[in-house]
Amino acid sequence: MGITRDEVRTVAALARLELTSDQEESLTGDLDQILDAFRKLQTLDTGTAEPMRPFDLDAAPLREDRVENLPADDALLEQAPDRHGRLFHVPKIIE
Repeated sequence: MGITRDEVRTVAALARLELTSDQEESLTGDLDQILDAFRKLQTLDTGTAEPMRPFDLDAAPLREDRVENLPADDALLEQAPDRHGRLFHVPKIIE
């Protein structure tokens, strides 16, 4: 049971995509191959397979969540072409 062009048109309409006839034909074939690959995966027996994790989450090294590079306010303000106290002064752009 493959995907039909009508199904591709329906999905394209839902996604508000305008497809040419060639694009519809190409997507029909591509999506059919993708769905076929998933059908093959569904036939595999995964009952004895253990879940995989890249590392042990319980033993993962965690660092303390803290800021290490605090902004230097004075150094930043020294570079401002125009300022008012500890604030940057910028030209008004909205009337």
